[in-house]
Amino acid sequence: MSKLSPIVLLDVIQQQRFGVEYQPLIHTHNLETIAHEALARFYRADEQLLHTDHLFNELHHSPLTLFQVEYAMKQLQLAHAPAGELFLNLDPDAYAVADITGEENPLLSMLQQRSNVVLEIIENSDISDARQSANMAQAFHKKNIQLALDDIGSPHSMLSLPILITVDCLKFDRSWFNQLYLPNHRIALESLIRYAKDTGKRTVLEGVETAEQLEIARQLNVDMVQGFLFKQRFIQIRA
Repeated sequence: MSKLSPIVLLDVIQQQRFGVEYQPLIHTHNLETIAHEALARFYRADEQLLHTDHLFNELHHSPLTLFQVEYAMKQLQLAHAPAGELFLNLDPDAYAVADITGEENPLLSMLQQRSNVVLEIIENSDISDARQSANMAQAFHKKNIQLALDDIGSPHSMLSLPILITVDCLKFDRSWFNQLYLPNHRIALESLIRYAKDTGKRTVLEGVETAEQLEIARQLNVDMVQGFLFKQRFIQIRA
């Protein structure tokens, strides 16, 4: 993974070269906008967009800085959010920094002030990350904040059964589109969608970029879709 120059990273943080992109979650059949997901964006001084994963990877070397950036980003995402339901990603490591026994986490305090928030729990690649996600999910669940399990089926990820059972929404990774011709993969996806229907959970299929993929989503009977097919509905904000 590419490393960011410390000078670039420091400039981004000090100057708060932050942005947010709101991507719509679309009803699979009538194509109405049901909700939005807020996605973090970061920029160089020359306005060049930075790779979000690369920046967060560097921030993980400094937990307190990670928390500070995540807190500022959530403030931005909440301040400019469209009306209606809002899906938010939250880094479990950033949450853990301020998760002190006997005190309410500032990130939790902030997010529970807005109604219609859905916290996205990211699938994890190792056991320690899974524990962090589970602890965060439990805290938000106790506050009656809805939860979504993100990136289900993405490469190099784990599926936590306790989190799968706890969440209110299942979001399926775009990589499923490359695997549906494999019978076992299609059966697995259809089974997870059926489980969601049977237990009252909503479903989202990510990475919908073509009309053909939208038709696949309709055949699978997922509730919502998300992707570049609906790019004209994206909303971009700069700090």
